[in-house]
Amino acid sequence: MVALTPAGIDPSAGAYIRPSRRTEGRGTVDTMTDTDVTASHPGSSPESFPDSLRAQIRHGFTAAQQYLAAAAYFDSTRLPHLADYAYARSRQHYTNALRIVQYLLDQDLEAQIGGVDEIRSIFDDVRAAAALLLQTEQTCSAQIDDLVRTARVTGDYPGERFVQWFLEEQVHNVAGLTTLLTVIDRAGGELFDVEQFVARELHTRARSENSAPKAAGQRIFA
Repeated sequence: MVALTPAGIDPSAGAYIRPSRRTEGRGTVDTMTDTDVTASHPGSSPESFPDSLRAQIRHGFTAAQQYLAAAAYFDSTRLPHLADYAYARSRQHYTNALRIVQYLLDQDLEAQIGGVDEIRSIFDDVRAAAALLLQTEQTCSAQIDDLVRTARVTGDYPGERFVQWFLEEQVHNVAGLTTLLTVIDRAGGELFDVEQFVARELHTRARSENSAPKAAGQRIFA
C-alpha cells in the first residue's frame, strides 16, 4: 500500500498522485487512485513548457532591470566602461525576454507580460555590484537549465531546441562575470585597471543574428 502525504506525494517514488474527485452529498472529496500517477520532480507536478516560458519572461526582465540598476551605479561612480558593459547586458537580457515572447506568439500561445522581481540599486562598492551581477547570471543559468528539463520531461522537443541558444549564451555570461570579479579582486582597489580590462576584454560579443531566435518587435530596431 502506498503512503500518501497531504499534498498527494509518494515519498518513496518521487511521484505526483493526481486526485480524482467523487461526490458525497452536496460537496466533493479528493481521493487518490493508484492508476493516476505521473512521474515528476519530487514534491511537485510537472509544469507545462509554455507556462515555464512565461515565467522566464519575468526572469529575463528582472535580470535586465538589475543590470540597469548596476549600470546607473557604475555611471555614478565615474566608471564609464563598467557602466557601458552593464547597459549592454541589460539590453541583452531584455531582448532575450522578447525572444521568448516571439516564440510563444509564433506557437499561437498567449504571452503574458507582468512585473519584475525586487531589484537592488544600492551597493556597498564596485565589487558588491559585480558579485550581485554574477549571482544574477548564475540564477539565469539555473532557470534556463530548468526550461530545458521541463521541455524534455513534457516531450516538447521544438521547445527544447529553442532554448539551446540560451544555454550557450549563459555560458558566456557567467564566464564574463566570473572573470570580472577575479580582476576586481586582483586590482586591490585600483579601479582604473579594472576599467582598462573591461574596455579591452569584456566588450559585448557580437553573435550572429542568423543563429539567434527572433525577438518580438525586432523590426522596430532593425
